[in-house]
Amino acid sequence: MVSQRANSLAASETLKITALAKEMKRAGKQVISLSAGEPDFKTPDYICEAAIQAIRDGHHGYTMNTGTPELREAIASKLKRDNALDYTPEQIIVSNGAKQSVGFTLLATVNNGDEVIIPAPYWVSYPEMVKLAEGIPVIVKTSFEHQYKLTPEQLESAITDKTRALILCSPSNPTGSCYTADELKALAAVLLKHPNIYVISDEIYEYIVFDDEHVSIGQAEPAIMPQLLLINGFSKGFAMTGWRLGYLAGPSDVVKAVSKIQSQETSAPCTISQMAGEAAYRGSLDAVNAMRDSFKKRRDFVVDALNAIPGVACFRPGGAFYVFPEISAYLGTKTPDGQTITTSTELVMYLLENFGIATVPGDAFGEPGGIRLSYAIAMEDLQKAVVQLKEGLLSLQK
Repeated sequence: MVSQRANSLAASETLKITALAKEMKRAGKQVISLSAGEPDFKTPDYICEAAIQAIRDGHHGYTMNTGTPELREAIASKLKRDNALDYTPEQIIVSNGAKQSVGFTLLATVNNGDEVIIPAPYWVSYPEMVKLAEGIPVIVKTSFEHQYKLTPEQLESAITDKTRALILCSPSNPTGSCYTADELKALAAVLLKHPNIYVISDEIYEYIVFDDEHVSIGQAEPAIMPQLLLINGFSKGFAMTGWRLGYLAGPSDVVKAVSKIQSQETSAPCTISQMAGEAAYRGSLDAVNAMRDSFKKRRDFVVDALNAIPGVACFRPGGAFYVFPEISAYLGTKTPDGQTITTSTELVMYLLENFGIATVPGDAFGEPGGIRLSYAIAMEDLQKAVVQLKEGLLSLQK
């Protein structure tokens, strides 16, 4: 017997598609995966060297539950330098990845029946994390025309006396959209009328912004700071996905509550990863900027290529390494053997099984009219993928 809690959760569709693509590759099939949210670069050398030196120096034991003082000081300095946000190390807790930080933050702030507003398209784990905290995800559908960004009017309409938090992700997974300072200020103006509502701001893609500077909602509107729970980490910007290192910065009472949960569930993250994270934030961002510039070239290529496919529309996202094209014109079409494609999930499976292209269906993100493509792969593979994607879509008939 397993618990009702476990039975109520859906598995991550992203991980499911990625695993299926890997299984197909092991079986000898040619598959190009555009499903995983993982940089295709190696962790910068100076970060790896810091970790190797930490091992040699004998840093093999546990650290403080909240993370080493040195890393939390480095994070506080980074938040001041990059985001103009003032935090003390005591207002920061380091965890095993930003994903854990989001989950533990929800466990620490959401009570049974509390509502959490989540704009759609959303990262697949947000609603399930809210459910795990016994909260109620309130999904607000955004529009392609507005680059899938939440408006102040939509936010105000979704708020009830049970609302506990808003989850905001900028740059966005899955759409790559970035909120401007003015857009964040307008959302903050709504939240300031409801001081009991937190904004959980997931900024894990902060260093992958192409055309403008990243802006945190606390930077856009300093008055929101008492309500701001800022989530960030090292996985995406520094290509450190496997190092499992993220953090929460926020009001001391919430950080202390998360610390209690973490002390019972995991304790602090890997000591060596923490040493590497400290080096990441104290070192040069040259390698990070080089990765960003490479992603920008791929973004421009894939957006232009997708918009050249009949029936596909794709805006040019401002950050992350995803595009979320609108493909609803292909829903209701038929495959060459007469099967009807009724959902984005069926479309994705058709493309994977018949054309070797792994993407993630918009159904998983709360937007059935789109699919998510990650362009965190080599340009050569990306060029091949777009050709096969076009071939697959054009094989469908009305």
